[in-house]
Amino acid sequence: MEVSLLYLSLSLFFLIIAFKLLTKARTQKNLPPSPPALPVIGHLHLLKQPIHRTLHGLSQNLGPIFSLRFGSRLVVVVSSPSAVEECFTKNDVVLANRPRLIIGKYFGYNYTSIGASSYGDHWRNLRRLMALEIFSTSRLNGFLSIRRDEIKLLLRRLYRNSSRDFARVELKSKFSELTFNIMMRMIAGKRYYGGDDAEELSNNKEAKEFREIMRQAFEYAGASYPGDFLPVLRWIDYQSFEKNLGILYKKMDAFLQGLIDEHRRDKSKNTMIDHLLSLQESQPEYYTDEIIKGLIAVMILAGTDTSAVTMEWAMSLLVNHPEVLKKARVEINAHVGQDCLIDEHDISKLHYLQAIISETFRLFPAAPLLVPHISSDDCIIGGFNVPRGTLLLVNAWAIHRDPKVWDDPISFKPERFEGGEVEGHKLMPFGMGRRACPGAGLAQRVVGLALGSLIQCFEWKRVTKETVDLTEGKGLTMPKAEPLEAMCKARDIIMNNIFSEATNVV
Repeated sequence: MEVSLLYLSLSLFFLIIAFKLLTKARTQKNLPPSPPALPVIGHLHLLKQPIHRTLHGLSQNLGPIFSLRFGSRLVVVVSSPSAVEECFTKNDVVLANRPRLIIGKYFGYNYTSIGASSYGDHWRNLRRLMALEIFSTSRLNGFLSIRRDEIKLLLRRLYRNSSRDFARVELKSKFSELTFNIMMRMIAGKRYYGGDDAEELSNNKEAKEFREIMRQAFEYAGASYPGDFLPVLRWIDYQSFEKNLGILYKKMDAFLQGLIDEHRRDKSKNTMIDHLLSLQESQPEYYTDEIIKGLIAVMILAGTDTSAVTMEWAMSLLVNHPEVLKKARVEINAHVGQDCLIDEHDISKLHYLQAIISETFRLFPAAPLLVPHISSDDCIIGGFNVPRGTLLLVNAWAIHRDPKVWDDPISFKPERFEGGEVEGHKLMPFGMGRRACPGAGLAQRVVGLALGSLIQCFEWKRVTKETVDLTEGKGLTMPKAEPLEAMCKARDIIMNNIFSEATNVV
């Protein structure tokens, strides 16, 4: 009797498993095309850096919508504007979730930050908070003086060696310091670079340590960790990936907690941290220190390196195309004049400058593969079935260079944007849909004012006759492989404006 029950139980068990497998097989018919896979690892062996170029190469043979297997997980890669539009209009809610990758456990504060959390009430609350209280027009206007101050500080530092003749300058670090100063003054009311007093020198040391943490974080985030798709590698902590992430997390957490504790002791400032702490007082059970630290981490990680990288690519393109640089300066002279410095309210009138920025976004998006999505239900994309739990990767870099979408796609031609707005599914430097980047407005203000100021205040040329190398480096934000160096010479307008306001050259 017991033996019969055992056989019956086993038979039922195998029937259930077979039914599930058959059901899964039926639902997974008409999947997007896929290359041959290896046992167990699937297509992980194909992921060579830079991944966006590797995926673009696969799309040339498989089509604009194809599928891969990362271990046991199905991944669909989209490289066409029409498919992207379908993803983030018809299927926007279904694709609004984020996959639970290990990076989100640590740098997303156990998947509670706005970038790593699942779509739902918590995410909607954070998104509403960022849209209304952090990145609203009124809030950004309130921080305009910070952006002006930091850009003028950059101009003074460049002037120091270039007031009489062309001087060789390295721009990557200066752009990083600019964006870090702007973001940290908005968040915490502290400048970390550029000052000479004891407090700012101390802040500089602290900032360098945190910048190194962020640099490593971007490298880890940009890597394709096999443990996210092969659990056995995570169990053995392959290449000590999780251990190293844990060490980085503790350093970042200590830095952010220090900022919060500092503002908790001194409530006299008017910064983003102070505003978040006031929310904590009214709703302490929700706005915990972890939630606040997650918000700060997202603002720093997403709001500094991306803008700095974009400015470096833009200046690289401009020194390689002096005719574009000249045309941009002519426009600034015509609309702003040669007696006063460009300001944020001028940017809307400078259509060619905006075109330069859009063309830079097109050629060198700071997120060449948009932040991954995961499907919460079965859906259809481009006529193909996409099962629930499928990871979606959008290759924005490939779409931005698609010859079916753009004329002469690999050339730098800002004029292509002078005709007006481009449809969002063709140019998406900040993503699309409900999970698009909420800080796009701030990024455009910073990049527009900084780039316009550099064009207006300095003459620029290459260090040698050779064009600047535009090879892409490793990392989530697609940095230049070699930091940009250029020759600059101050124009009269900087002396007449910057130093009439402050005679102290930093």
